[in-house]
Amino acid sequence: MISDESLLEFAKEYGTPLYVYDGDLVVERYRDLFKFIPYDRLKIHYALKANYNPGLLTLLRDAGAGLDTVSPGEVVYALKLGFPRERIIYTANNMTDAEFEQVLAMDVVMNIGSLSRLRKIAKQHPGMKLCLRFNPDVCDGDNEKTMTGGDLTKFGILLESVEEVKALVKEGNLRVIGLHEHTGSGLQHAESVYQSMDNLMAIATPENFPNLEFLDFGGGFKVPYKPEERRVDYVAMGAEIARRFTAFTERYGRRLDMLFEPGKYMVAEAGHLLTEVNTIKCNRTRVIAGCDSGFPQLIRPVLYGAYHQIRNLSNPAGKPVVYDVCGNICETGDRFAEQRELPEIREYDILAVGNAGAYCYSMGGVYNLRPMPGEIVVSGGKVVSERRKLTTEELAVQILGECSAK
Repeated sequence: MISDESLLEFAKEYGTPLYVYDGDLVVERYRDLFKFIPYDRLKIHYALKANYNPGLLTLLRDAGAGLDTVSPGEVVYALKLGFPRERIIYTANNMTDAEFEQVLAMDVVMNIGSLSRLRKIAKQHPGMKLCLRFNPDVCDGDNEKTMTGGDLTKFGILLESVEEVKALVKEGNLRVIGLHEHTGSGLQHAESVYQSMDNLMAIATPENFPNLEFLDFGGGFKVPYKPEERRVDYVAMGAEIARRFTAFTERYGRRLDMLFEPGKYMVAEAGHLLTEVNTIKCNRTRVIAGCDSGFPQLIRPVLYGAYHQIRNLSNPAGKPVVYDVCGNICETGDRFAEQRELPEIREYDILAVGNAGAYCYSMGGVYNLRPMPGEIVVSGGKVVSERRKLTTEELAVQILGECSAK
């Protein structure tokens, strides 16, 4: 892990706000999954949407990871980074006809999650090879907005529609090589993982889908965010996953690949957002620590009510004080933490927002026209990749350059 002393040095050298990623930890998390899940045909496809930093992706590419992509832009980006086509899966989500044709031309496996799109494929692209996404009918996740199973979600084909799926597959002479499900992000219960697997494997029979090459069980593996949270026993979970899948392949009649698509698990704990405090304000019942970042640069607390640990790197032994840690955006809800006890914060102290590697920079924007932070990737004790922060002048010129006068 990157030491707090090193983080302070990075803040001094590169300025704040700054994202710092531990590339070695990301690769370690990737390799851990092969230790946890003892199945010899396991494949891990990292969920690119979690963090698209090119330095991290290069490390994962070289380690052998595949990618789960969810937009044509992500597919183009993955190919430009040198990921082989056969290690990329594109999961459709309310895509347009033009997007479908664009991805089809890039020759990656497409994961189709609606009967509407499947009907079009059967008529317009007979003989196509594809994967089908089913709704596992299991609800779980760390927030209702990140649960992707059950009646209220837009994702996947209902399991009860399998006969209609088979009819469309037959009509279009389609070759279904994979089945997919994803239950949610930050899964809270191991039983949800097992039940989702069982529900998908129940329809994955030779009679329904005789040409299967893999089953893809999505991602959603949880990591601890709060200090009191326990780390999941992934050794025990992985053993049970392997046992169930091995038994399934025996029923199916041959061994298939088993895929998972983790994002948060692989990158969340490797990321830190460094921000400098510039204002201490006492508002009767609240002590506010104002810093030089804001919610467009790490939106999860505002969007999901998510908890991120915060450390005072400059004064770790300070007397505990309760703070609202606020950003520099013109919104009252612009807080990284509310009523959080931290070592005394002084103006110009550097704070580190933890677990900032997943769905933080990648969900960012330039609201209030504040540039996104710079990013560095650390591996082998040195900075191996850097993306600098735009100046305010560069951001303004970029936006003006994107507009054309009529």
